[in-house]
Amino acid sequence: MPTLDHPPGTSRRHLLRAGLALAGAALTPAQVWAQLAQAGGAPAPLPARMRQLLERVCDLTIPDTATPGAVKAGVPDFIALALQHGLARTGRPPPADQFSGGAAPAGAGWLDWLGFELDLKAGGNFLAAKPAAQTKALSDLDAAAYAKGGEKSPWRTWKGLIVTGYYTSEIGGSQELFFELVPGRFDPDIPVGPNDRAWSNDWTAVDFG
Repeated sequence: MPTLDHPPGTSRRHLLRAGLALAGAALTPAQVWAQLAQAGGAPAPLPARMRQLLERVCDLTIPDTATPGAVKAGVPDFIALALQHGLARTGRPPPADQFSGGAAPAGAGWLDWLGFELDLKAGGNFLAAKPAAQTKALSDLDAAAYAKGGEKSPWRTWKGLIVTGYYTSEIGGSQELFFELVPGRFDPDIPVGPNDRAWSNDWTAVDFG
């Protein structure tokens, strides 16, 4: 069954590759993390409801499992700063025709779109809904974005930012994925089980050039 972490026909490697493809903007993911690590590099504060929405969506998309999820990895701050710098072409408002009903509220930005659509799918206030209803609302949004005709959905950009932020974070790159600074001997053929983790220093995971 498709999940928020694995829509139909995708894998984590494909999601990471797609997410990194979104980074053709003024900053790279590494530069966003570097700025966050600097004194005074935190993003501008968001309104309380928007911050809560961002954290909840990140948590639903990549929750804590055996390893920390997106919130503990700092992805909400990554996205807030990425939006400030227009990463993944978010410097322009989401298309008005991508709002249900075809009309965007005046001055609506990317977080406004996300809250608007999730409130509709939750049948009211998404943040006040029960966890199961929140999961269903986001799952429905995800399914629509990856169905035929959903190619322009802003959720694809949102999901790309969450996945990119997570797998380029210290937690995502060294705990969720395996990392070995100095690889050992070369083994051309080794058994790999369904629960084995990918390697964050496997350069073949990303298309270059």
